[in-house]
Amino acid sequence: MEHIDVAVIGGGQSGLATAHAFLRRGLRPVVLEASDRAAGSWPHYYDSLTLFSPARYSSLPGMPFPGAYRDRYPHRDEVVAYLTAYADRLDAEIRTGSRVIAVRHTGDGFAVELEGGGRLSARAVAAASGTFGHPHRPALPGLEDYAGQVLHAADYRSPAPFSGRRVVVVGAGNSAVQIAAELAETARVTLATRSPVKFAAQRILGRDLHFWTTRTGLDAAPLGRFLARPPAQPVFDDGRYRAALAADRPDRRPLFTSADGAELVWPDGQREEVDAIVLATGYRPDLPYLTDLDGALDADGSPRHREGIATRAPALAFVGLEWQRSLSSNSLRGVGRDAERITRRLAAHLTRR
Repeated sequence: MEHIDVAVIGGGQSGLATAHAFLRRGLRPVVLEASDRAAGSWPHYYDSLTLFSPARYSSLPGMPFPGAYRDRYPHRDEVVAYLTAYADRLDAEIRTGSRVIAVRHTGDGFAVELEGGGRLSARAVAAASGTFGHPHRPALPGLEDYAGQVLHAADYRSPAPFSGRRVVVVGAGNSAVQIAAELAETARVTLATRSPVKFAAQRILGRDLHFWTTRTGLDAAPLGRFLARPPAQPVFDDGRYRAALAADRPDRRPLFTSADGAELVWPDGQREEVDAIVLATGYRPDLPYLTDLDGALDADGSPRHREGIATRAPALAFVGLEWQRSLSSNSLRGVGRDAERITRRLAAHLTRR
């Protein structure tokens, strides 16, 4: 079995930031990435996705986001190119096509098992596999009886296949509103939510919201430890999405109450045939490889940790969790801070051993 110091599971933004932090501490991590390139989930998001933060606030440690206009909102493909370039510049061993299927305790660390039968022995493990591989599909009333097309936002790419069709988008977050507004340009769309959509102004006093959260320290404040669960994020808006909902493009309704074949039943009793439902209902940490690692996950499959350090599994840490430590923990602009903290703790642990 091959022996290494640290295995970093995931080669997206979290894994790359973690590898960078380990290298700064003189450790040689091995990054294990399931896909064929080190860009994480970004290549798989819908075509029109742009960052919510400007380029100047969207960099990993050691490499500014490129481009002369720093206040633009980078497109998905720009982020993919940035992460690919970051990985190429990083003096770390990144093994693509290496899907981790299990991590188990051994006498002096962990056995890391790979799809296809490969195994590694690691003194420490950093789980940085994100959430995209674990789309959240809540139990919605009547959904199991619905006969039309159902897909998660993880599988949505563009409005073209839905042109002229009747579509319901479920969710009240940024992705839900963006996808619904985009679909409404060519389809008849309803945004179905449990409560009204909450908006946050993208710009305040001529400055992007991220200028103010950074200037006030809110972006990096260690508030995650006080949250039992991540709060719902508002929809960042420069005015276009409020206007779209006000014009009923899409219209917003309370969540449907049941389904009968291809028909949905709304709270007012109206029945309506719907061609497709898009679940923009978020994601959960994608950590199936830790299922058999004692103490790593709770009964719901959520990681047991304090600011990224596992509470019941020595030498295990997490990176890139939503509200892991702060508002920006699972973002390009904030993951580097968390990576620095967990690598410092893991390096100290390895030194003591």
